[in-house]
Amino acid sequence: MIGIPDDERPVELSDDDELDVLPDQTSDDTDTGWGEWRASDEDARLLEERPPHW
Repeated sequence: MIGIPDDERPVELSDDDELDVLPDQTSDDTDTGWGEWRASDEDARLLEERPPHW
């Protein structure tokens, strides 16, 4: 549309509400992304390694 300013140009939006523009978490924001493997039961290990002053 030539001659119409951008402020007045119609913009068609998708009807798809399920469209993910950005993921909630990227792969490099995980333990695996940093090269670490996360154990399935991390709580038990953390409780065992808890400092004595806690």
